[in-house]
This record gives sequence, structure tokens and C-alpha cells, in this order.
Amino acid sequence: AQELSLGVDFADIYKNSDLYRRNKALIEDLSKPAPGAKELYFPTQYSQSFLTQCTACLWKQHWSYWRNPPYTAVRFLFTTVIALMFGTLFWDLGSKTEKIQDLSNAMGSMYAAVLFIGIQNSSSVQPVVSVERTVFYRERAAGMYSAMPYAIAQVLVEIPYIFVQASVYGIIVYSMIGFEWTAAKFFWYLFFMLFTLLYFTYYGMMAVAVTPNHHIAAIVSSAFYGLWNVFSGFIIPRPSIPVWWRWYYWICPVSWTLYGLFVSQFGDINELLEDGNNETVKQYLRNSYGFRHDYLGLVAAVIMSFAVLFGTIFAVAIKMFNFQRR
Repeated sequence: AQELSLGVDFADIYKNSDLYRRNKALIEDLSKPAPGAKELYFPTQYSQSFLTQCTACLWKQHWSYWRNPPYTAVRFLFTTVIALMFGTLFWDLGSKTEKIQDLSNAMGSMYAAVLFIGIQNSSSVQPVVSVERTVFYRERAAGMYSAMPYAIAQVLVEIPYIFVQASVYGIIVYSMIGFEWTAAKFFWYLFFMLFTLLYFTYYGMMAVAVTPNHHIAAIVSSAFYGLWNVFSGFIIPRPSIPVWWRWYYWICPVSWTLYGLFVSQFGDINELLEDGNNETVKQYLRNSYGFRHDYLGLVAAVIMSFAVLFGTIFAVAIKMFNFQRR
């Protein structure tokens, strides 16, 4: 309004002034780097090394889990209660292998425990991972650390908790159900329970990593629980599964868990079954379920590979996918 009343253009006056020319010359002079100067350069995107980032993220996750009793403490309490329930429900069935029905009951206790505890682990970890991922988006945007150290820390922090969980469950159930007390069979039982709980937990984490939130992850993952149940090899033994569906048995994690548990506990028993058509326990497992004790090492390797596979997919999905809406 002042320019209109005076009939002048102050911007034009400034462009034609000595001050404008001096400022322009000064800017051009300051824009030229000094002789021998180098461009600003950072050797890495992050200030700390990959290993230091992993250590920091693991320390962060440790305290996050330690200060989350609704997840950690409740999981241990739930496991203990379920172990006592299953132990009293299947009391001393592990030592009864004279009849097919007794043997089936003992194997059924393992089948029920694997699905019950495993699905509980997978479901309970999903809200925790979903909340942690929201924090991760903010801290990654601030340049604190990259995706892989965060994902590796999230995978590693679960191991000690699941180890304690599997040990508590294994000791209670193994003693109450009355499986054979030999060091080899006891540690095989703990081994298979440990890696089974690991891959179930990592499966729940993976489901969250590939979906926008834990609500959708719960829907997607629950569909596979039913398939794993059907193709576990207990409800329908592998020899009875149609050939065109048998491929899913081999890629079903639960089928390998039951294979390992059944074979490690009963696969070397050469006592005759009272109602088994002159079959030993070992022969019955091989003829009816297709289980062989000499494949125990291979089964153990496959179980470990499932845990590694789900953990790896979780880490890659965290790095590749971004479901942040803002």
C-alpha cells in the first residue's frame, strides 16, 4: 500500500543499489571453497559401527522386556500353570508303552502341549512387537540405528526368556508324565521344546513384520495354526495323508517337532506291544507314522532351521517394509 501511494517499487530500487551488488558479490565469494578444501563427507550413515548398534539395541530390548511384566512374567506364570495342568492330566502316561492306546495317549500329551504353548507364545508376542516397531520407526528416522541391528536384537532378546520357559515347562512335565529318565532323552525333550517355542515366537514376530499391525497379524497367523494342526502328522499320520497333500506335511514345522519328540522318547523301544500284531514300539512308530529313530539328527537340524528361517524373515521384513502412515 505504501509503494502504491508513493508510486515507487522498493524491490526495483534495491536491485539497482550498490548494497545489492555488494551482497551478491559477497555471496558468490563465500560460495567458492577455499584452496585445498574438501567437500563435507561422512564415511558411514550412522555414527556407530554395526556391532555397537547391535549392542545398544540389545541393551535397549533387554530393559524393555525386563520392565514389561504383563508380557514376560505372565508368560512364565501361564507356562507353569499349563505344565502343572498337563502333568496332572497325563500323569505317568510316559512310562506306559505296553498298549497302542497308552502310547497314543503319551504322544497326545506332547501334541497338545506343543500346539497349546506354541500358539500362546506366537499370539502373546505380537502386540509387543507391534508397539516396539512404532518406536523403531521414530528412532530410525532420527538416525539412531539401522533396521538390522534392531531386528537382530529383537530376535536375540527372546532366547533367554524362551530357554527359561522351556526349561520350567520341560522339567515339570517330563517328571510328572513320567518319561524315561535318561540324560539323552531328557535333553532331547528340552531341545525340541526350546526350538519349538522359538520358532512359534519368531513366527508371531514375522507375522507382525509383514503386516500393518498386530490385529491383521493375528488373523493371518491363525489361519496357519489350523493347517499346522491338520498336517502335524498326529491327527492324520503321514502314511495316511494323500500323496498330493504330503508335501505340506514336510514343510509343516509342527510335524517335525512331533517327529522329534515321539522318536526321541519312544523310537528306540524294542518291547512288544500287547495289541500290536507282534510289533515293537519302534516298529509301530515306523509302520503307522513313518518315524525312524536314525533320522533324529536330521529332524533336530530341520527344527533349528525353522527358527532361523522365521527370525531371518522377520529381520528382512523389518528392513524392507514400512507401514508408518505419517
